[in-house]
Amino acid sequence: MFVDRVDVKLKAGDGGGGAVSFRHEIYVDKGGPDGGDGGHGGSIVLVASNNQNTLATFRYNRFLKAEGGDAGSKRRRHGKNGKELEVKVPVGTTVIMADGQVLADLTENDQRAIVARGGQGGFGNAHFVSSTRQAPMVAEKGEKGDELEVTFELKMIADIGIVGLPNAGKSTFLSVVSNARPEIADYPFTTLRPNLGVVDIDGRSLLFADIPGLIEGAHAGKGLGDEFLRHVERTSLLLHLIDIYNDDIAGAYTTIMKELAAYKVDLSKRPQVVVLTKVEGLDKKTIDQAMKDLKTVVPRGTSTAAISSSSGEGVQALLRVLQKQADKMAAKAETSKKKTILPVIGLRGDEDDWHLEAVEKGYVVTGRKIEKFARRTDFSNFHGEQRLRDIMRKMGITRELNRRGAESGQTVAIGKPPIGKITL
Repeated sequence: MFVDRVDVKLKAGDGGGGAVSFRHEIYVDKGGPDGGDGGHGGSIVLVASNNQNTLATFRYNRFLKAEGGDAGSKRRRHGKNGKELEVKVPVGTTVIMADGQVLADLTENDQRAIVARGGQGGFGNAHFVSSTRQAPMVAEKGEKGDELEVTFELKMIADIGIVGLPNAGKSTFLSVVSNARPEIADYPFTTLRPNLGVVDIDGRSLLFADIPGLIEGAHAGKGLGDEFLRHVERTSLLLHLIDIYNDDIAGAYTTIMKELAAYKVDLSKRPQVVVLTKVEGLDKKTIDQAMKDLKTVVPRGTSTAAISSSSGEGVQALLRVLQKQADKMAAKAETSKKKTILPVIGLRGDEDDWHLEAVEKGYVVTGRKIEKFARRTDFSNFHGEQRLRDIMRKMGITRELNRRGAESGQTVAIGKPPIGKITL
């Protein structure tokens, strides 16, 4: 079954908690702290594979969960790290978050992407020994692993996308020039899923994608058009086929162009070759008149041709035109890639930044670093809270609270929504 879009829930492994422990040995009256750190949670990693061609695997398995880390133990034993969960997906898979942001775009074989990161393990009390703190009673909780709902969306990667109205001869053309065996019949909407075919042209291979027939309103989902159009998003060249027996050839061309333009990514500006099909048995005068009608709407400079897939008339000449165009687009893309300026990576000075806000019953402090410490704090443990107070003091949060007139008994919530609260 061909599936090209599926919603999936991801849960990376939680980090294990650190241990509070002290050495107990014969003849050692008061052994030092020896609580080990918790293990890190496993991440979820997607791996693009040419051996996958559908997302059907996830149709009945929509929850992916990585292994959590084990808790630390005495004698400084580190908790076991959770196993990384590797998931294979087809090349061309895009991972989209609920807000529409693209989390990962896997376009090459063996490309890897971490889509849910495992939580770090918490430190055990052996980690907090200092000259002034000989017997720390504090250990950290492990961090929670990422948990999110995403959409896996497959966009076929091909050199050339074949588009046109239903019954324009797209599948027949692909079956003639490649080893692809799409379903073919003399009625519209025979093709209900995209088909791929490799075409060898003078020692060069091109990958063609046959897109099911589009109709007016396809960009809005009519006839499942929006589901199919995503598969030509990645193609650099379009092969636009039109049935020469269509009563309105110019109208047929215009209908498809409107749908390509109205799609969420304007596909009408993609270079294309426009071809009249099924010309077998027709005289030259009829074909010339049809080509004349077509050229009234096709932009100047666009390559046009007339072919018969069943008889082979004009097919080889068309393939060479497509090869030349595809090579030209590939060279242009490579040049553009070389000219791309590497992004400047900014300093991560904002990691220590925090913001304090007065609320009705106290204050709320937010910031990447302080929230991270809060997530690792056991608020039911007095020593854990004291450590967090020390961190707030070192970061300058306590001084700012005093400057704003914070009073004893008021609470400071950390994070929105609150991760935990400290009473002043």
